[in-house]
Amino acid sequence: MTTSRPCSIADALGVVGEKYSLLVLREVFFGVRRFDAIARNTGAPRDILASRLRRLVEAGVLEKVPYNERPARFEYCPTAAGYDLRPVLLMLMRWGDRHLTDVPPTVFEHSCGSDLDPAVICRCCGEEVHSDDIAPRFQVPGWTVEGAA
Repeated sequence: MTTSRPCSIADALGVVGEKYSLLVLREVFFGVRRFDAIARNTGAPRDILASRLRRLVEAGVLEKVPYNERPARFEYCPTAAGYDLRPVLLMLMRWGDRHLTDVPPTVFEHSCGSDLDPAVICRCCGEEVHSDDIAPRFQVPGWTVEGAA
């Protein structure tokens, strides 16, 4: 029996690793919080969107907040865990802007007035992190770069 590598990336993909889940988060971060508007802006079929929203709520990424009692209507707001995903979406957008399009369809302006160019920064030294600056350290016993020992 093969055991896959214990991995927080795999765990996270179990929550947000589907196209419409990430597009829902994009819309929520734009301030679009209601089902019909999310459906329109993502192009998600209504049944799939309902399923993705339910999963994001169950995972604690979004919360349903009522905005109308009769009929019962809800909007979807990010939780603290949801807000923690914003940098992930910004980096994914950065990658898409650099490798998949000539003109970025959306640009975020930072409070300094410049267009945002997100980067990964080391919290300890404040330096930007590059691929050759990091190395994995496996904390699950029996696992190495090659896999299970």
